Formats: sequence, C-alpha cells, structure tokens
Amino acid sequence: MPLPLQPVIDHIEQDFDGAIQRLQDLLRIPSISTDPTFNDQTRAAAQWVADDLKGIGFDVSLRDTPGHPMVVAHHDGPTGEDVPHILYYGHYDVQPPDPMELWETGPFEPTIADSPHGKKIVGRGAVDDKGQLMTFIEAFRAWKKVHDALPVKVTVMLEGEEESGSPSLDPFLNENKEELAADVCVVCDTAMWNIDTPAITYMLRGLVYIEATLHGPNCDLHSGVYGGSLRNPINALCKILGELIDDDGVVQIPDFYDDVLPLGDSEKAQWESLGFDESAFLGEIGINTPFGEKGQSTLQRVWSRPTCDINGIHGGYIGEGAKTVIGAHATAKISCRLVANQDPGTIHENLLAFLTQRTPKGYRWEFKNHGTSPAIRIPTDSPYLEAAKEGLKETYGRPAVLIGCGGSIPLVGSIQQILGFESLLVGFGLDDDRMHSPNEKFELRCLQMGIKSHAAILNRFAMISQEALASASSM
Repeated sequence: MPLPLQPVIDHIEQDFDGAIQRLQDLLRIPSISTDPTFNDQTRAAAQWVADDLKGIGFDVSLRDTPGHPMVVAHHDGPTGEDVPHILYYGHYDVQPPDPMELWETGPFEPTIADSPHGKKIVGRGAVDDKGQLMTFIEAFRAWKKVHDALPVKVTVMLEGEEESGSPSLDPFLNENKEELAADVCVVCDTAMWNIDTPAITYMLRGLVYIEATLHGPNCDLHSGVYGGSLRNPINALCKILGELIDDDGVVQIPDFYDDVLPLGDSEKAQWESLGFDESAFLGEIGINTPFGEKGQSTLQRVWSRPTCDINGIHGGYIGEGAKTVIGAHATAKISCRLVANQDPGTIHENLLAFLTQRTPKGYRWEFKNHGTSPAIRIPTDSPYLEAAKEGLKETYGRPAVLIGCGGSIPLVGSIQQILGFESLLVGFGLDDDRMHSPNEKFELRCLQMGIKSHAAILNRFAMISQEALASASSM
C-alpha cells in the first residue's frame, strides 16, 4: 500500500524554518573547490552533508578522490516491495565570490532579505547548488520523519568539483558502476520556467572549451622600435577570432552545422506557447538589440542551436596605466556550445584546424583543452519523466513545461555513457538568481516548493513500480 503524501507535505510546512536554518549552516562553509586555499573548508562542507544524511538514516561514506571527496549515501526502500531505485545528484562546492566589493552582504554570511516574491536567501551557493540539493535532502527528511521510510530505494552522490571541471567524476563513476547502478538519476541543478511554473529540462547543450595561445617573437618588444616591422600577435589573434562568426551570426568553423538536427514542428509550437519575452530577457542585462544566427529565434539560439564564443582574451600589458609594448604572445579562451547529434571530438578538431589554417608565417599555436562534453536530449516518453510531471503538477497546481537549457552539465552525459541510464533534470532556480555572480540568491518560495515537489515526485516514483506489477499480474 502506498504511504500517504499529505502528512509529509504538512511536516515540510511545519519544519520550514528548520530547513532554512540548515541551509544557512551549509552556506556558511566556503567550499570553493577551485582554490586550494579552501581545501579544508570544501571537505568540511562534504562532511556536513554526510553527517546530515546520516542523521536522516542513510548509510553514508566520504570517498576520497585525487581532488575533493565524493559523498555517497544509500537508503533502502520499503521492505519487501519492488520499487524503483533512484540516484540523486548534486554538488556541494561553489564558485569563488569575486568581485567581493559588489556583494551587498557577506557571500558566506547567508542573509534573509525581501524579494518581490516574498523572501529570499542570499549567499554564495544559495541556488548553485547547495539550496537545490537541500530540496531533495529535506524531502527525504520529511518522509523519514513522518513514515520512518522512503517510498523508493535511494542512492545519493554529491561531488565537490563541479565548479572546477569535475576531473574526478568520470574515474569515480567508472570505479563504482555497480554501487551507483539505478533506474534513473535525478539532477537538481537547473531552473523553473518562472516562479509559478515548474519545468523539466530535457535538452542540454554540450561543450568544447579550449585555450589558444599564438606565439610570435621570443620576448615582449618596444612598440616604437619594432612596431610596423612584424605582425603583432595580439593584432593577429584578434583578426583570426573575428573570422569565427560572420555578420549573420553563423559560425565559420568547417562542417560546424553538418550534424545539427532541425527543431521539430511540435517542439517549435510548444516553445512558442511559452510566451518567451525576448525584450525582457535581454533587457534585464541592459541589451536592447538581439544578435545571433540569422533565421532563428532567441529561444532557439539558446536552447537548440550551437554557438562559438570568446570567453577571455589577454596578451601584452594589461595592468593600470600605459606601457607601449608588443606582446610576445596572445591568448584566447574559446568555447563552443553544442547541440544533440554533434560530436565534441569532431568539433574540437575542426576548431583547431580553423585556427591552424590561419597561422601567420613563422608563428605557432599552443593549445590547451579545458573539456568536452556531448549535448543531451532526454527521451520525453520516460515513465520517470511522466512521474516527475505528475508530482510537479500536484504541487504547483499547473502542468510542468519541458524546456531546453543553453548551459552544459557534463554529469548527465557521463551518467548516460558510463552508468547506462538517463537523467531527469528537475530544478527550482530562476533566471534572476545571479548564479556565479555577486548577490546570488534562492527564493524561499522556490526552496519550499522544491522540497514539496521532491516529496511528491518520490511518491509518484513509487507508483511506477506498483502500476508495472499490476500490469504484469493481469497478463
């Protein structure tokens, strides 16, 4: 017999102040994974989450990696019942808080502040991803408190290197395939459509990210003595980078669009029905003139079309004041966001070929690969996706929408390729949550509704097994 959901929801409401306090405790730990100065604090955050899961009743261990530890926790489902096994993923590490002077409150002093939606919690990691991972942990806590059981079998895997490239993730998955086996992975590191409309992300763009350095003379030169006698590496690099995209926003890397699948009519219609406001989307960041691949809407460009961007460029003298110098080399960080069916390896090779073909005579390139990951398109006919939609509808009183995401989550591809099952991306962030920026926040309404949603989704997951058993017994 399924356990009743309403007492769990009631407990979530009664204990919400406690949930806020627990999130504040976690947010106070500066778990900045990319900075070795914070290694001890990053481990302390892992230990905090491990202790919290242990207190709920999970069998928990902290697993050392060459970098930061993984938190792995297990909880059996109801005794004697054939129920799904769900893997939950989140990350406890955070981005550096810089620039510090733009924070209105201390980045690791989580503060409750007024919001147009009621109240919000402000602090580094509030939405990415400490607040989000606590939505499912608090749902587990409520189920255990009310029923002393979870309705399904659960494994939790939390990593501490998501914000620093996840170098330990794939090796860890490969080494622990059997232990991490499950029916589906739930990832809570994405967004809603708006504060009132829940969403499931079914499309993620992939990524190719390189650092390209063009080397010229063997030392920096005086621009008065040598200017005009040789190619300035910075000038040459800028010219090459300027050829990556034409005036119509079309990427010029060879064969870049060959494997891109067109958007289906039904998907296009569903996206158009969302009422996306391009002016508001761009206006929030101070832009009033859109630009991108010709013939595509802004939403299509962000969700379903590949891109190429310069993420950073430097060379010569970049300090305060003047220094008339020709730099010996110039460097650019270049990323390509990919869509389903594009091969990251092929795009990587073609990007290097594009640059190499334009090498000035006597100059040379040095390339560094900062990561590749495939784009993901999640099947929309999954019973787990349907269960999540029902749980979200039950919580919000309106259907969840299926959306794409312009960003990349390498874990989803790794789960698919290494562990062999799909992921379900159910998040509760908002576009204005200032992820990776000063004054990052998470709406308390999103926190509470996220907890309730995960509680309801757990209940719906349990029904999948019961329906399957009923169908099998009637055959």
